[in-house]
Amino acid sequence: MPPPKSTTTELLAAVTAGDRDALRTIYRTQSARLHGIALAILRDRPAASDALQETFVRIWQRARQFDPARADADAWLASTLRHTALDIARSRGREAADDAVVVDPEALDALGGSEAGTRLRDALRKLEAKPRAAVVLGFVHGLSYAELSNRLNEPASAARSFLRRGLAGLAEPAG
Repeated sequence: MPPPKSTTTELLAAVTAGDRDALRTIYRTQSARLHGIALAILRDRPAASDALQETFVRIWQRARQFDPARADADAWLASTLRHTALDIARSRGREAADDAVVVDPEALDALGGSEAGTRLRDALRKLEAKPRAAVVLGFVHGLSYAELSNRLNEPASAARSFLRRGLAGLAEPAG
């Protein structure tokens, strides 16, 4: 028996070759993280579970599209999940969204423990509430300016301003 494949990149290469065990290993090691991302986007456990299942179907079908020269394997998996969850949200008309603006930067813990993820979470914690909410809702949840305006209960111009301020705050050097 060959030694176990240890990296997600190696596992995706094996999935491309039709290795179902590699897909099972990816599921075992990544499903909790990916489910957390789906839950942060959809805010509904059954919908998040559906997104996770559909994501693994897409991974099986599209693993050959992964290019390790262009993206990190874990980021590619998260991106695949994010697109799947946003497709589900759009198809449901965002019916699961509530109007409360409760955005905790800990929702991004699902991004994993990478150095970049840690820096992003730390930077988000330093932002004021509405700019942080605008960044998370706009970039993690994929809300449009109109949806941001509605969720933040602010005029569209203010929602855009909060988003710009949040992004500017993220761009400031730590210190």
